[in-house]
Amino acid sequence: MQDNLVIKGIEFRSRLWVGTGKYKDFEETARAVEASGADVVTVAVRRVNITDRKSENLLDFIDPKKYKILPNTAGCFNVEDALRYSRLAREAGVSDMVKLEVIGDERTLFPDVIGTLKATEILAKEGFMVFPYTNDDPIMAKRLVDAGAVAVMPLAAPIGSGLGIRNPYNLKIILESATVPVIVDAGVGTASDVAVAMELGSDAVLLNTAIAGAKDPIMMASAMNHAVLAGRLAYKAGRIGRKLYATASSPIEGML
Repeated sequence: MQDNLVIKGIEFRSRLWVGTGKYKDFEETARAVEASGADVVTVAVRRVNITDRKSENLLDFIDPKKYKILPNTAGCFNVEDALRYSRLAREAGVSDMVKLEVIGDERTLFPDVIGTLKATEILAKEGFMVFPYTNDDPIMAKRLVDAGAVAVMPLAAPIGSGLGIRNPYNLKIILESATVPVIVDAGVGTASDVAVAMELGSDAVLLNTAIAGAKDPIMMASAMNHAVLAGRLAYKAGRIGRKLYATASSPIEGML
């Protein structure tokens, strides 16, 4: 079934997007990315070398010809730093896309939504395709779209927490009202969390720790690949309604 995600004319083969942090080495990173089936790979510009090709570089292991590299501004706690690293990645020829993170709190890693909104507007005017990480607030999601975001990326739970989707009702409102793709980002812990996100109607899921922190990252990457496919199929198939009482699987009407 051909069901690729398209954003601003760019076709994305997989609806599972993966990060590259927290692995033991670049070789494991590459194996996990391959097992995930993802074609979008996010890279923290502040933390991983993707701009200096003279030294060990993640892009020696993750082929930009095979994967879409999505630089992110992880670790940026103000607008100025987020803008600086976004521009650095583009100037290095990595991508015009950016996963925008402006973090507001070191303990929770919740986004600074005011700073995120400001940075989104600036980067969009500079021609970036901005994918902002935000909270699960439907109003802020709308404002980010109005500011020029090509998608919105509401958190499921705090980054790296593995708690799964804490507020499916807010997420559902965002999905119903959004005029751009919605990509659930942060907080999923296992394959069932991914399946739930997709069953709700999310356009894609982005995750990192749930794979990199698993006992067997390669096996978990494969599980996530299957989960995003199953969840998407279930969403498109349309689940049955919930009922308080039983309904017989084999009706007795017309039987002797």
